[in-house]
Amino acid sequence: MSLSLVYLEVHRERTFMTAQSLPVQSKGKLLHGAEPLTTQGFVDAHIHPDKTTWGSAWLSRTQAHSLTDLIGNDLRAQLAFQDSVEDRAYALMSHAVLNGTMAMRAHVDVGPQIGLRNIHGVRAAAERLASFLDVQVVAFPQFGLLSNPGTLDLMEASLTEGADLLGGIDPESVDGDLHGHLDAIYTLANRHDRDVDIHLHDVGAEGLAQLSVIAKRTVAEGMQGRVTISHGFALCDASQPALGPTLDAMAEAGIWMATCALGADPVPDLDLMERHGVKIALGSDGVRDAWSPFGTGSMMDRAHLLGYRTGASTDAELERCFRLATSAGAELLGSAELGSFSGATSPDRLEFAANSIPELVVDRPAPLRVVRGGRTVTL
Repeated sequence: MSLSLVYLEVHRERTFMTAQSLPVQSKGKLLHGAEPLTTQGFVDAHIHPDKTTWGSAWLSRTQAHSLTDLIGNDLRAQLAFQDSVEDRAYALMSHAVLNGTMAMRAHVDVGPQIGLRNIHGVRAAAERLASFLDVQVVAFPQFGLLSNPGTLDLMEASLTEGADLLGGIDPESVDGDLHGHLDAIYTLANRHDRDVDIHLHDVGAEGLAQLSVIAKRTVAEGMQGRVTISHGFALCDASQPALGPTLDAMAEAGIWMATCALGADPVPDLDLMERHGVKIALGSDGVRDAWSPFGTGSMMDRAHLLGYRTGASTDAELERCFRLATSAGAELLGSAELGSFSGATSPDRLEFAANSIPELVVDRPAPLRVVRGGRTVTL
């Protein structure tokens, strides 16, 4: 059955299926007499719920040949949406909850073209799900920071209206001013004591050079462990001579990497990242938005895709994919609650018809039950 049928709209009232009846994929199979496999909950370390069309009419996409094209398509789509940010975000976020996501870092667009409406909408959706889902909101300058006048002031304003972190985007290719971009972000971060999460799509030597500067700036500002690089495509090219030193600099600065294993996007060499001490968490990125028609909001699916994209085959490799979708994300988001999973009696847990974590990642069944705070989740 199609994933789109999970969300129903009847006479403008939205009804969601419970985990028990969720027709996402097969429920999996247990060996005779075996108990369900109990795991910790998923954490989506990178998602854009304000952009989604989940639960709305189908969006036909315009071909894009560059990042600039994609950003332009995105803005036009957002300005044309008929359903509110809150409704679309809630549709996706509630679907994620029923698929086992218990926390997420939501990157939410800010700019003079849309003001703070996306921040308000995602925060409102998060408040409706607060019993089941912890949400960190990143104020994200999708349309440029310095190159889009008025954005910096809105970024600062967002910190009192629902945003938790400060975001950035490709300081060189989007803003054309690496040091000015970092000056703006780190100044705000220090002024308001906020963490930072920077989108970096730039590849090759140019991307690595920016990462090196970001690592040095992070140490100079005393922000070790408080900065994340999202995507970091330059880190996925093993042919670059500067890759090893850049990874070492990131590890010294405690900089995380959020990866999404989306489409044709590069994925990191997980063994290499581990050898250099760079921590990674896994996220969904965009889900059925102007950037891509794909994505489900299920971190079970995302762990499976990461395994597929990285060629995981051993149990240890498959277990690592699951770990990046669960405990690594909990550590990144600072969730001691979700990071302290205690097994079958944990108040926050997932139950699956599976016999092992490796089998779970390969079969990617929907949870039999999602339990949060000791209560079975129903919406």
